[in-house]
Amino acid sequence: MKGDAAPAGEGAAPEVVALAKVVARLRSEVEDLAGLAATAAVVERAKGVLMAQAGVSAHTAHETLLGRAEEQGRTLLEECWITLGQIHPRPPPGTTPPSAAPAAPGAGRKPAASAFGAGHRPVGRPVGRRVGRRDHEAVPRPLPARLADGLTSAHSGDDIAELLRTLLGGDAGVDAVMIYALTSAGSLELTGHAGIDDELAEQWRRIPPLSGVAAHEAIAERRPVWLEDPAQDARRYLLIGDPPDRWPSRAWLPVPADGPPNTAIGFLRTRPGPFAADVRALLLRAARLCAGPLGMPEGPRYAGPEGARPDVDVTAVQRVLDALAGPAILLTPLRSEAGEVEDYRIDAAAPESVDVAGRRGKELVGCRILETYPTVAGTALWDGYLETLTTGTRYEGEPFTYQEVAAGAPRQSVYSVRASRLGDRLVVSWIRHDTDERQARRLADMQRLGNLGWAGWDLAAETVTWSDQVYAIFDRDPGDGPLTLKELPRHVVPDDLPKLGSAVQRLLAKGVAIDQPFRITTGHGARHLRIVAEAQTDVDGTPVEVHGFFQDLSAQRGAELALRESERAMLLQRGMLQAERALAASLQDTLLPIPDQSLELAGLCVDVAYVPADRGVNVGGDWYSAIELPDNSALFVVGDVAGHGLAAVGTMAQLRFTTKGMTVTGSPLPDVLNRLNTLLLHTASDPSSGGATATMVMARYQPWDRRLIWVRAGHLPPLLVRGDRATFLEQPPGPLLGASFSASYGQAVIDLTPGDRLLLYTDGLVEDPGEDIDVGLDRLASATLRLLREGHGETLARTLAALRPGNRDDICVLDIHVPDDPTRPRP
Repeated sequence: MKGDAAPAGEGAAPEVVALAKVVARLRSEVEDLAGLAATAAVVERAKGVLMAQAGVSAHTAHETLLGRAEEQGRTLLEECWITLGQIHPRPPPGTTPPSAAPAAPGAGRKPAASAFGAGHRPVGRPVGRRVGRRDHEAVPRPLPARLADGLTSAHSGDDIAELLRTLLGGDAGVDAVMIYALTSAGSLELTGHAGIDDELAEQWRRIPPLSGVAAHEAIAERRPVWLEDPAQDARRYLLIGDPPDRWPSRAWLPVPADGPPNTAIGFLRTRPGPFAADVRALLLRAARLCAGPLGMPEGPRYAGPEGARPDVDVTAVQRVLDALAGPAILLTPLRSEAGEVEDYRIDAAAPESVDVAGRRGKELVGCRILETYPTVAGTALWDGYLETLTTGTRYEGEPFTYQEVAAGAPRQSVYSVRASRLGDRLVVSWIRHDTDERQARRLADMQRLGNLGWAGWDLAAETVTWSDQVYAIFDRDPGDGPLTLKELPRHVVPDDLPKLGSAVQRLLAKGVAIDQPFRITTGHGARHLRIVAEAQTDVDGTPVEVHGFFQDLSAQRGAELALRESERAMLLQRGMLQAERALAASLQDTLLPIPDQSLELAGLCVDVAYVPADRGVNVGGDWYSAIELPDNSALFVVGDVAGHGLAAVGTMAQLRFTTKGMTVTGSPLPDVLNRLNTLLLHTASDPSSGGATATMVMARYQPWDRRLIWVRAGHLPPLLVRGDRATFLEQPPGPLLGASFSASYGQAVIDLTPGDRLLLYTDGLVEDPGEDIDVGLDRLASATLRLLREGHGETLARTLAALRPGNRDDICVLDIHVPDDPTRPRP
């Protein structure tokens, strides 16, 4: 049998028998590979002929050869030889043409170079198997083969579009095809169409570079765009058609090209719903087959051995690489018959490019990647090559460790690789990192950033080694050399000597690891250090070597001391504030007693609510007053002093008692506000700060005629609830108290009716940070009406205050209610 080794003699050792079997198998594989190399070269030459004659891509040429072989019932190898024979001049009439099926090419001559490389068996249909007919019965040709054959005779974009619509109308349901090409100005131009009327084609013949155009997105992003939901797609894309939902499902696919694509094919279907997975695969394959007539530049197409294209001038690339400093190579992908990349061939190399075998520069040209760096297959680098070749995006890999064999010994090196697409090829460059230098640099950076340095003491040889950072920590000149463990105590602060000496003694006597803080004196003052060290002992347990590190903790220690001082100051201030709050709260409780139930004043029911702020330790300056005057009328006041604490409570007390005293004597309300304004301006404890300020709303109710006279000083308007309506009273003029000597105040009058409610309140009830005040006022009006409808009239003030979540400011509310049938007192 061919390739069998001579049988091992009887009684041979088992390892000899096994070796004989291995030799026989390898010899058979070598012969098979030789045959494959010869046949693969014939296939590649035939593909090149079709690419040159018909201007199609390598993939289309391969599909065409397969289709012809199936149609004629030949093997692929026979069809390739026939194609090669047709490039010679036809014989003159009357002569006998050469045989259509020549003898096997491998006989009597040296096999041609393999397209797949040693050790790589072609993937896909075996070239020696007959395809197509069986028992002389015609088998329908596959759709890709028919499409590839039709593309060889297509002369225009319209021909290609009609061919696609005709062949894909059944299996893929395609009803119309549009082909757009990207112009130099960035717009799209319709170069072919089928299945649409001329009027629509003319309307969409040129599309400016707008956003929301699916064809433009497919070209720009180099990916298919599947439009399968008309309602959703219409919000994002500009849909072609009248009406736009004429084709419920569409696909826009970029046509592969040398470099960035510049053509997109649109497949339009009247069938709704998403594209099935097999239909998507079929459309993508059709777009790839159109790469020849649509994706390649105009002019004669050429394909040399293994599909080389003239878009990349290898000689010119080699001249560029010759001038480069550093390693770089030009790779050509070697594909199987199924179109998969099996290996890469080096077609140009920079002088500093070196492989594991020591070949350098142009010595690498013609070699394959899996020969020069055999272990990269299946790695992230290999996947990065494929990704760059497919998408055109540049690959920049993270540093990785590659193990190679140098001088017979394994060695690990660290590389960083970059790859960029150039036509159908890759330009690859890399940097080899010296591991030792990289680690030394990282160690130095770590010591500098951590402000620590390593040290070693050889006790037997009495030598000491310090890193550079230790000299900086000790503020010591490197020319003076390092300190021995015995010299170290002379630089230590005396108070720390006992603990450090005890730790060093344990380290040297017993070999116990230490971690000890201590202080040293330097020319720049005392420094807080830390020593961490361990000892290596001999067989008797005696320490012979000590290694460890010093760390400068001065900055950390300073931060700890500053933090401690800050904490102490904060605790002291907090205690003072809490004491002030307790005093202010006690004073406030004395000045503002909150009644447990509603008050009755001048025939009115008055409900009071006061809620202090949840946050902080200071007491606020919100206050109220509700008293009956000597003439049987009632005075109602709500105020808010700016600020918090004892100062605010003191100002509140001044305003409250002054207001009561002046109104009891019968002073008009505007005059009361004028005198309060003057009081604040003249009693400011610190004139440079502008003194205290406050807001106030004050009302006097006359029960005999139910008339309410009221004034305000920069305060929010009262809320009147009458029936099922809540309105804010129109405010009279009145600026902030304590703001200006020229301030003047007016008054307003309103007649109340039975059932009315009037709310006086401070800003804590309505204000939220960052919110417009009108929003808070509207919220208050709505909440008041809702609570009254729900029956909370008797506790309205307290319920409104309780609704405020996490109140940031004090809240004070007066709810003044006119009973439905009040008894009117007389003046």
